[in-house]
Amino acid sequence: MIAKDAYRFLIPLVAAMAATFWLQWFVAGVFLLLLAGFVAFFFRNPKREIPPDPNAIVSPADGKVVKIERIGNATKMSIFLSIFNVHVNRSPIAGRIEAMEYKKGKFKFAFDETASVENERNMIMVSNGSLTIVFTQIAGLVARRIVCWKRVGERVEKGELIGLIRFGSRVDILFPSTTEVIVEKGAVVRGGASIIGRIRQE
Repeated sequence: MIAKDAYRFLIPLVAAMAATFWLQWFVAGVFLLLLAGFVAFFFRNPKREIPPDPNAIVSPADGKVVKIERIGNATKMSIFLSIFNVHVNRSPIAGRIEAMEYKKGKFKFAFDETASVENERNMIMVSNGSLTIVFTQIAGLVARRIVCWKRVGERVEKGELIGLIRFGSRVDILFPSTTEVIVEKGAVVRGGASIIGRIRQE
């Protein structure tokens, strides 16, 4: 499977590739074939098994955990997505999208410490009534477009697709004090499938 946003790139590439082969411009045709293959690879959307545990918080993205830090009563985790990772993003919990805020910004390397506050980004707040999770889609040096398919007020399931970031990026997630982080810096996680935190039992 591939994300629906891929077709706006694939259709023109395939059409151009067909034309170059018809005109016997084989070198150009092979180049466009490889480019189309890369686009399909980048926009891939593999099926994921979502953990049924109601206390589990799943990763919103594929990638590598590059930072975990305390910010007041919350814990912030940063996940870096290389150009080779799956780039669709998923909701960490089931609930209602309570808020969303898009901010224009720079396009620094996604692993730069200042990317979280200076780069183009889209903050999403999801709440199930007793727990609120905030996570942010952050554009990187190559990523020049953040896509979100959801709107404020919509309900989402845990692990449900919510959007993507094109070509290399970062996702930050804030864990409130009522949760605990269960992965460490350096861990490789998969969106929707990897459990990165749990709701604490009282």
